[in-house]
Amino acid sequence: MSRPKVFIPRPLQPSVVERVAAHCDVKVHPHDAPMSPQQLAEACRDIDGLIACGARVTREIVDQAARLRVVANVGVGYDNIDVEACTRRRIVVTNSPGVLTEATADLTFALLVAVARRIVECDRYVREGQWQVPLWQLLWGTDLYGKTLGIIGFGRIGQAVARRARGFSMRIIYYSIDRPTPAVEQELGARFVEQDTLLRESDFVSLHVPLTPETRHLIGAAQLALMKPTAFLINAARGPVVEESALVGALQAKKIAGAGLDVFEHEPKIEPALLAMPNVVLAPHVGSGTAETRLAMANLAADNLLAVLAGKPPLTPVNPEILEGRKP
Repeated sequence: MSRPKVFIPRPLQPSVVERVAAHCDVKVHPHDAPMSPQQLAEACRDIDGLIACGARVTREIVDQAARLRVVANVGVGYDNIDVEACTRRRIVVTNSPGVLTEATADLTFALLVAVARRIVECDRYVREGQWQVPLWQLLWGTDLYGKTLGIIGFGRIGQAVARRARGFSMRIIYYSIDRPTPAVEQELGARFVEQDTLLRESDFVSLHVPLTPETRHLIGAAQLALMKPTAFLINAARGPVVEESALVGALQAKKIAGAGLDVFEHEPKIEPALLAMPNVVLAPHVGSGTAETRLAMANLAADNLLAVLAGKPPLTPVNPEILEGRKP
C-alpha cells in the first residue's frame, strides 16, 4: 500500500519533518522564502497533504491538486488559504490556534511598552553616542499605569493581552462580536463597550481580530479621528485590518500619538512614511516568533495532517462541515 505524499513549502524543524516522514513520503522546499504560485502549484499537483507554512493556497492551486485531502496551516489565521475552494473539493483545512496565544500577547505588549516609553528612540540615542550629559526633558514617554487599554477582538489573544495589562493596573475595555462569559469579564476586570466608545476612551487601542471581508479596513480615517491625540494604536493581528494610508495621515496630522505595528497592509512592503516616524515601532510579523511557539505550531499542523491522512478527525478544523459522513 503506497504511503501518502506530503509537501512542506518551508524548511520546518527537523523533528516535525521526521514525525511526518515516519508515516508519509515527504518533500520539503529547501528555502525559507515564499514559493511562486507556479512553483507551489507544481509541487502540489500529486500530493495528498500540504503543511501550509507561509504559503498562499489559492483556488488555482487547489483546482490543480487533484489528490489533495488536507491543508494544515501553520498559524491561527487562515486568510492565506482559499477555504471556500477547499471546501468545495472536500479538502480539510486546519489551523493552529491556542499554541501561539501567549507569544503573540507578549509581542503585543512589547510593542505597547516600546512605543509608550520610546524604547527604540532611547536605544538609538545611546548607540549613536548622543548621551553626553543628563537632561531633564530627555525622551519623555507615556505612563501605562492607570491608563485605559481598549481591545478590539476579545478572543484568546485579546484576553491574554488583558491579563498582562492587569499587571500594569490598566483599565480594560473591549469590543468583540463574540463576548466571553461574565466570569471571564470579571476575572480580567474588562468591560464591554461599543467600538466608537472604545476608540474615544482608550489611551491604547490593541487589535486582535481575524482578517475577513468585514474586518478589512476596520480602522480607517473615520475611526482614527475618534481616538485621542495622545492615544496609540497597536496592531499584531493582520495588516489589512488597518487602512495604512489613513494611519499615515493620522500620524502626520498628530491625530494620534503613535503606533506599534507587527503587521502591514501590503507586507513586506510598508508605507515609506512609517519608516521615518520615530513614534512608530515596527516589527516584521513576528508575533508568534519564539522557538517554543513555532515548534508547537508546526507540531499541531503535523498532528492535524496525520490525523486526516489516517482517516481520523483533525484536532482544529477550519471547515468541519465537510467531516460529516467521513469514515473513521
